[in-house]
Amino acid sequence: MLSLIQLLNNEVDKLRFQKLLFLYCKKKSNSEYDFIPYKFGCYSYSANADLTALAKKNIISETDNSYRIVDKVDYLELLKPKDKNLLKEVVNIYGKMSANSLIVHTYINYPFYAIKSTIAQKVLNEKLYKRVIDVIPNNDTETLFTIGYEGISLEKYLSRLVKNNIKVLVDVRRNPLSMKYGFSKTLLSRYCESLDIIYVHIPDVGIDSNKRQELNTQKDYDELFEDYNLNNLTRNINSRKEILQILTKNKRIALTCFEANIHQCHRLHLAESLRELHPDIRIEHI
Repeated sequence: MLSLIQLLNNEVDKLRFQKLLFLYCKKKSNSEYDFIPYKFGCYSYSANADLTALAKKNIISETDNSYRIVDKVDYLELLKPKDKNLLKEVVNIYGKMSANSLIVHTYINYPFYAIKSTIAQKVLNEKLYKRVIDVIPNNDTETLFTIGYEGISLEKYLSRLVKNNIKVLVDVRRNPLSMKYGFSKTLLSRYCESLDIIYVHIPDVGIDSNKRQELNTQKDYDELFEDYNLNNLTRNINSRKEILQILTKNKRIALTCFEANIHQCHRLHLAESLRELHPDIRIEHI
């Protein structure tokens, strides 16, 4: 990011920066940042958080509208040659484009990232705007999803929710705290709401962290979940009914916890227990 700002004469408008970083990441395999569809198109909360941290360390200065490098370090020379050349290529192609031109370019070429835009209809003609409308997820089949955030970025996680047209995220962690950026309750709730997804926390159906120690084999997990089914789910019928009410009202909801492997997470057993109460429920793990 610092090298990108450096190539732009050490100062860049915030909106242009997000678009240029997005175009760089789209050209690179295993890119450093992922993006979500936001009110002005592609946006990375994680990149923004890193820039805020750089500003606090006085490596860059930040105004309401721009970023500026304040030291004399040649960040470009610190990059791997392949990354440096790719970054230069992006700046050579797009670096002189205005913010509005970059918005239009990204909306045309990556319409998914424009589906939450508040300005897409203004900046695109009717034909191009229809391409954005056509990629808006609209499946409304009643479905109970489950999703873990282990091993994926905040933006990939949120985009997965958007692509599946999920209306409510039900956090089923006992303690909704995380060392991973964006996944503690306050931030996750805020980021979901920015994408028109309701966030609900139901801690009663979570598992105490002290019970999750020494889980080394699948047998350890199976014993944990046997205890969970017996001593938690059977006692929390009201919480399970609450989740089903949310599902009935909103049609597409997702239970969330940490683990990527559904067989090592209590959300699988919670979902199956909800099916016992509602036999026709459709469950999908994403």
